[in-house]
Amino acid sequence: EVQLVESGGGLVQPGGSLTLSCAASGFTFSSSILKWVRQAPGKGLEWVSSVFGLLGDTYYADSVKGRFTISTDNAKNTVYLQMNSLQVEDTALYFCDRAGRRGQGTQVTVSP
Repeated sequence: EVQLVESGGGLVQPGGSLTLSCAASGFTFSSSILKWVRQAPGKGLEWVSSVFGLLGDTYYADSVKGRFTISTDNAKNTVYLQMNSLQVEDTALYFCDRAGRRGQGTQVTVSP
């Protein structure tokens, strides 16, 4: 059974940083396409970033490019999202996603 457990969210001031983690199990982690998506209050899901496990290629939404970094640790079956220079607009519930399956999410709130 695919399981994804996100953690690392919190309250941070604009300009601050957070690192989200997603512990995965139930599938071949190293060859999977993994994504981070987010949902701001009252809005739909927004794709944030993807990593292609086999080649390690990474992709980012324009809104986070240059500020966020996605990475994986295959030994720990964990995908990370390093978020720097956070903005109020980054406030959302963040999920990791594998083929449409998501965890419970972790809340990121950016507020002065």
